[in-house]
Amino acid sequence: MNLEYFIAKRLITAKDHKSSISAPIIKIAISAIAIGMVMMIISVATGIGLQQKIRQKVSAFNGHIIISNYDDNQSQVSVEPISIKQDFYPKFNSVPGISHIQAVASKSGIIRTENAFEGIIFKGVGKDYQWENIQEYIVQGRIPNFKSSINEEVIISQFIANRLNLKVGDGFNTYFMKENGYNVRNFDVVGIYNSGFQEFDASYILGDIRHLQRINKWKPDEVGAFEVFVDDFANIESKGSEVYQQIASTLNTQTIVEKYYFIFEWLKLFDFNIIVILIIMIVVATINMVVALLVLILERTQMIGILKALGANNWAVRKIFLYNAFYLIVRGLFLGNGIGIGLVLIQQYFGIITLNPENYYVNVAPVTLNLGYILLLNIGTVVICLIVLLVPSFIITKISPVTAIRFD
Repeated sequence: MNLEYFIAKRLITAKDHKSSISAPIIKIAISAIAIGMVMMIISVATGIGLQQKIRQKVSAFNGHIIISNYDDNQSQVSVEPISIKQDFYPKFNSVPGISHIQAVASKSGIIRTENAFEGIIFKGVGKDYQWENIQEYIVQGRIPNFKSSINEEVIISQFIANRLNLKVGDGFNTYFMKENGYNVRNFDVVGIYNSGFQEFDASYILGDIRHLQRINKWKPDEVGAFEVFVDDFANIESKGSEVYQQIASTLNTQTIVEKYYFIFEWLKLFDFNIIVILIIMIVVATINMVVALLVLILERTQMIGILKALGANNWAVRKIFLYNAFYLIVRGLFLGNGIGIGLVLIQQYFGIITLNPENYYVNVAPVTLNLGYILLLNIGTVVICLIVLLVPSFIITKISPVTAIRFD
């Protein structure tokens, strides 16, 4: 332990220091550091959490990359079939980083009950469908079983169930239009999901793809599109290009970032908001620490003069006050981390704060506790504060020992 650190420690623990005029200023500085860290942890946890949750929801119902026919069809409905006899199906081995691929088809229809009717999109899925992606959104019942013979089991959204007064175990008729009339199919509700994503919940029901193959008079090996999942969402753009290079010229690819461009552009705003909050909090904390350091220097002018008279150079004296400032910063960070992480964990496990899904696409404010980001926030706060504090500590070099010792 060097001399400067020892003096700084005595300065911090001195009784007269605790009762001096600087005491409330120091408490305010520590509180500013703590509050700033709480706000930074919450803003990062909620911003990243919301981005990840929305990306997860969009990909759960669409995959990361969609392979479809190369045509002008911009609707959600499959028009021309695609053969499943492709080099990339059922395993996309030619592109690394692809975790799964599944065949799907979609067709618009109308659900009619005794008292109401509703337009829907019937999404047909098969044995290869990855139900784990939407398992967490099922609020009642179970997932359908499509691994055996064709059946009438479907899952519908909570939104559609409420509008049509349907529940698990109920049956309903669905009308699918065709060139010279319509096809009627009866389906049984075995599960109800609620993703909180209004664009999906208001339209989609999931059932056996074989119904659509029969209605459209497709062959058993013909589907509407393929949904591709990648291991790392950060690589979705590059993987989309690689997938496009590996498929036939009659097929096209579209990433969910391209398909739902407005959603992902909106999500990018959260990065800007997080940066603004971090800058404001660090500026506020730094200003309070500067004020606290200046008060300490002015209050300890006589001590500075005595140390200089005993032979201490300017940098040695400055280090005493920087050590003191570092201690105060660490106290504030310790308090802020405890409160911030605690609040994030409470929200993560209990979901106290809810959101309007029509505006935010989620029912509960999602949070992600990333220890790496928290560590960077702490290191960044300490480094920035200490660098800025070098400027006010320069005033020590202007204090004359004779004047300081006579200072009252």
